[in-house]
Amino acid sequence: MRRWAVRLVTGVALAGALAAGAFLAGRASLPSESPASRIRSTAGVIMAIHDVAKLETTVFHVEKVVEVTDAQSRLWGLLQAKDVLLLVAVGDVVAGVDLGKVSAADVRVDESAHTVSVRLPAPEIVASTLDERATHVYRRSTELLAARNEQLEGEARRNAEEQMRRAAIEQGILGRARTSAERTLRALLHPLGYDRVDVDWGDRS
Repeated sequence: MRRWAVRLVTGVALAGALAAGAFLAGRASLPSESPASRIRSTAGVIMAIHDVAKLETTVFHVEKVVEVTDAQSRLWGLLQAKDVLLLVAVGDVVAGVDLGKVSAADVRVDESAHTVSVRLPAPEIVASTLDERATHVYRRSTELLAARNEQLEGEARRNAEEQMRRAAIEQGILGRARTSAERTLRALLHPLGYDRVDVDWGDRS
């Protein structure tokens, strides 16, 4: 019985030693970790960005004068009559970035270097709204043979909003939104421990 016990203990010890040796040999044969393996995306950064949702960064206050004319034909085309509305439109155009479009593939984090790279969607016009208190009909002129078009003011308002959007884009609102978004994103991520925040844009591939 004693010889059997000694042999059993010796066998277990030998098997353990062989297993440990195989494990260490396997570890030694693995390639060393490359610097790129430290670069990854983290759920914490994604959540922090998504919490902001639509990042409204720039607002332009715009004033436009819009004239809308409804030309009407009378007497089988022999006469032309007009219903004309002149609208003074005042409102705001807001530009920003939809951070809800940022995915895990758009964020790369290097924890050892305390850096993060974020790829953002292109800035866009988020909203354009008229100031109802300041927007008003300046003049309405309906000629004698013309019928008053009750839809004319609504058409003028829609036209005014579109013109406001175009004017804001021409005056560089999207560029300012881009710069402001980069500044805001850096201010958001620096407190999370990232010393460097690089921002790339989806429309600048």
